[in-house]
This record gives sequence, C-alpha cells and structure tokens, in this order.
Amino acid sequence: MDFTFTEEQQAAAEAAQAVFAGVTPDGVPSPALTPGAVAEDLDRALWARLADADLLSLLLGPEYGGAGLDAIALCLVLRESGKVLARVPLLESSAAAYAVQTHGGEELKRDILPRAARGDLVLTVAANGRTGHDPAELAVTAERDGDAWVLDGVQTAVPWAQSADLIMVPAHTGDGRTVLALVSRGHEGTGLAEQVSTSGERLGDIRLDAVRIRARDVIEAEGAWERLRNLLATGTCALALGLGERVLAMTSEYTGKREQFGFPIATFQTVAVQAADRYIDLRAMEATLWQAAWRISTAAGGALPTSGDVAVAKIWASDGIRRVVQTAQHLHGGFGADTDYPLHRYHAWAKHLELSLGPAAAHEEALGELLAAHALS
Repeated sequence: MDFTFTEEQQAAAEAAQAVFAGVTPDGVPSPALTPGAVAEDLDRALWARLADADLLSLLLGPEYGGAGLDAIALCLVLRESGKVLARVPLLESSAAAYAVQTHGGEELKRDILPRAARGDLVLTVAANGRTGHDPAELAVTAERDGDAWVLDGVQTAVPWAQSADLIMVPAHTGDGRTVLALVSRGHEGTGLAEQVSTSGERLGDIRLDAVRIRARDVIEAEGAWERLRNLLATGTCALALGLGERVLAMTSEYTGKREQFGFPIATFQTVAVQAADRYIDLRAMEATLWQAAWRISTAAGGALPTSGDVAVAKIWASDGIRRVVQTAQHLHGGFGADTDYPLHRYHAWAKHLELSLGPAAAHEEALGELLAAHALS
C-alpha cells in the first residue's frame, strides 16, 4: 500500500482546486431553521467548468473521452468539492458512468459515456453508500419479460433526481440478484415526488409502476451493485473529509482571532485539546479513505473483501464528521449559529453526509460479520 499520489492524480487534484477556487457555499438555510427552504437546480455553470477541465470523465477510458484514472483521483477531486459544498452530482454521475463502462454492453457504452464525459448527460444513482447492505433495503423489484425488464417499487431520497437525465436504479430480482437499470427522467410509468434533505437540497421520491426497460439498458453483471455501492460510499467519505478539513480551518482561524481575558482562545488548553482531537479524527478519516480507495482502484487482495476497508472508512467518516462540526459549533459560540456565516451550511451538509453513510454502529456490525465469515472460511 503506497499513498504517494501519481503525477496524474496530483494533476487532477490541482485542476479541481483551480475550478473550485471561486466557489462559495450557497446561503440556503436549513429547513429546520426556515421551513420550506430548498436549493435550486445543480450549479450548471460549475458543472460546465468541471467538464471543460475534464473532471467529469476521470474514471472513463480515453476511447470515451476520459482520463482513464482511478477511484483515488476521483476522491482527491471530491475532497476539494466537499471543501466548498459544491452543488454538483460529481460523485453520482461519475460512479454511474463507471458502472456502465465496467459492466455495460458496447451499445450502451457508446451511447452514454462520451456524452457523460462532456457533461451533456447528467447521471445519478437511486441509492447511496448506505443503501443495499441488506437486500431488503432495495425497494425496487425487477422481472425479466422477453427482451425487456419490468420495474416496480419506490426508491426514496434519490439525489439530483430533478436534474439528472438518467437515473441508475438498483433492483432485486426473484432469484436474489441485483441489477442496475438506467431509467430516463419522465420515462413512462415513472413518478417523481419532491423531498428535501437536512441540508435543504432537493431529493426525489421515485415511483416505478410496471416500467419497461430495454434489456440493453440493464446491467446484470454479478458484483456490479456491490462495486457501485463501495465507490459511492468511499466517494461520500471523501466529501466528508474535505468538508471536515474546511471546518477545522475555519475554527482555527476564528479561535486564533477571538480573544478572551486578553488572549486568543486558541491558546487556552481546553480549546487546543478539542481542536487536536478533531485533527486526529480527520487524519484517521484520511488514512481509512485512501485505504478504501486504493483497494477499489487496484482490486488488491487482502484478509477481507474490499467492503471491509470501505466499512472502516465509513465508520470513521460518519462519526468523525459529526464530531468535527459539533466541536466547531461549540468553539465558535454564538457566532457559529449566525446564518450570515457559512458554518451553519457546513453543519447541515455534514449531517446529511452522516445520514447518507449510516450510523457507525451498523458498519461495525457489518465488519464483525465479515470478520466472522473470514474466520470460518
């Protein structure tokens, strides 16, 4: 395991820093503070800049207009995205396109991937890094009918559902498999209801009533859903890391200027110890993130499946991001609750990411099951 980034990976991170340099968090208040508050469409101007910088096609091969890089490069870019709360489906669109490239048929690849690389086609996934640990959590069923598949069910909390052109829907079959169906927004038999996340972002409640999807638009490969879920989860950990690093920097800047009894409060032992604890959280989040991204990128063998390293990353990200923003709010005092100051947006996004990842206890249980299975094998 070598965490030294390649020149190509470093170049992707530097390009992301340049694109996100002028981005500031939006001012949408949390729905808990302002009932009815909701963000608008994705940041189309930023999406276009990401496309121009070739950051929407990091995981795609050169034959589709991509850079042919790996999950580590994507996570480096997502880390920068998290620092500014960028309102773009970079993770979801990249992960869905990668699933098509890895497991889709040639016709599907030619139709989707070049457009996704250019940013002309926006993709999302009707799931997140938490969904699907238990097959029962997948609320959509798929049944083969001749040269098509028929989808039924409801999937809630779908990110970017109102903005995406194609939604990748994981669905379970009668024989215990999970397939990935690409459903266009507005497809006959689909319905979309508005939902709002804890951060004020728009989510979608997608209803599928006997929706017929061509067989070529359904990925049936064994392991495709698990690989997609691991990439989504690891990317979410990268967003959490970037967000946490920015919040700790804001806290350091504030406590270095805020004075009590004639001294900056950053010099007080109790403040310094709390900040140090959160720094340790972030370093643990970073180490476990790169371990998971490395396993995904290399398919390297190990004592446990890749999902074991992903579970460890989720444990640290879920608990760590919560502790980081809670400490930041505490050390900012009343100033941290001022909605004219961006900390409240970082807090709302952190809570959304924490909920998306799921509770650390659930991932500890999953990790325990993997360890037990390995011991018995």
